[in-house]
Amino acid sequence: MELRNRSDTGQANRSPQTTILPVVRVPSNCRRDFNLLAFDPDGDEVKCRYGNTSQGGCRPCTPPPVLSLSASCTLSFSPTSSSNEGVYVVQLVMEDFPRQNITLTPTNSSQEVKTTNDAISKIPVQFAIRVDSAVPSCTEGHYLPKFLPPTPANRARLYTHVNQTLEIRINAEANISTVSELLFSGPRNITETTLSAGQYILRWTPSENEEGESHPICFVVQAVSNSTKYHSELRCVIVSVGNDTITATIQPTTTLPITPITINETTIQNTSPPLIITTTTPTITMQSTTTTMTTTTIQPTTTSTTDPTPSTTVASTATPEATTIITTPVATPDETTPSPTPVINVSDQSEYDKW
Repeated sequence: MELRNRSDTGQANRSPQTTILPVVRVPSNCRRDFNLLAFDPDGDEVKCRYGNTSQGGCRPCTPPPVLSLSASCTLSFSPTSSSNEGVYVVQLVMEDFPRQNITLTPTNSSQEVKTTNDAISKIPVQFAIRVDSAVPSCTEGHYLPKFLPPTPANRARLYTHVNQTLEIRINAEANISTVSELLFSGPRNITETTLSAGQYILRWTPSENEEGESHPICFVVQAVSNSTKYHSELRCVIVSVGNDTITATIQPTTTLPITPITINETTIQNTSPPLIITTTTPTITMQSTTTTMTTTTIQPTTTSTTDPTPSTTVASTATPEATTIITTPVATPDETTPSPTPVINVSDQSEYDKW
C-alpha cells in the first residue's frame, strides 16, 4: 500500500480493487475465460501477473499449467485431458501503473517519481479453480448455466447513494441441468434473495462511512445434473457510492380569498378564513424507498381589541400543527465496521475439504 500523496490527485494513492469466489469450476473439455475485475479508484492502469517468491508474493509460487494469464487480468483455460482434472491454486498479484508520470510526496522525506512503467502498489489475489470431468455439451444454457437479462455485464460499473439500497437482479437458465443457487462475493451486509429457480436479487445498502468508496461484487450461478455441479461464467461489477441528496419538488397550494378589514377609531377587526397549505410530494420511483405525503392545515386565531383611545393594536397568534415527512428505507443490518469485509457465500463446504 502506498500512502504518499500523488501529484495528479493531491491525495494518497489508492490500490486496485477486486474480489473473487474461493472456488470456480470448469469442465475439462470446455474453453473458458475468467475476466477478473480490476478496478482502480485513481484511474490507473491495472495489470496482473503471477506471484513471485523473490518478491514475497507467495511461497511456493507455481502457476497452474492449465491456465494462461494476460496482463489485462484475464485467465484463460483451454480444453485438456482428463489427467489434468483436479484443483489448482491460483496466486496472482494485481498492480496499478500511472497513465502519466507522477510524483509521490511523503511528509518528511524526498520525493519519488513514478513513470508509466513503475508499479505504485500491489495486492494479492488468491483462489482455486477446479477442473471437473468432461460435460456432454459446452454450449451455455444446456448444462452450463447461461445468464439472461437484466443480469449486469461483466466489469459493469453501478452507482448508488448512502443509505439507499442497491438491487442487482440476476437471471440464468439451463435446459438440461437444474439451476440450484447463486454464489457470490461482495461487501459486508450484502444479502441474496431467491425469487425462483434461476432468478435472484442481491441487495446492499452502503453506510455514511462508505461514501466515496467503490466496492466489487462477483457472482456465478451453479447448476446440478446427476450430482455433478456446473458453474456459469464469472461476472463481476463495481459499485460506486455517492451522497447525492434526493429532493422532492414541493409545490404548496395556498387559497387566500380577499377579506375586507374594517378599521375605525374604536374597533379593529381582522377576520380571515383558515389558511390551507397542501404539500404535494410527487412519488419518487427508486428502489426500496417509500415517501409519505402529509397535508397540514394552519388555523389562525383572530383577536379583536376595542380601545376608546384612537390607537391601533392587533394581537394575532397562529399555532400550526406539526408536519412530518417520513422516508423509510428498506431495513438492513446496521453497519458496524467502517471498512468493507468481503462476504463469501458458498454452500458447498465439501469443496473446501478437497483442497
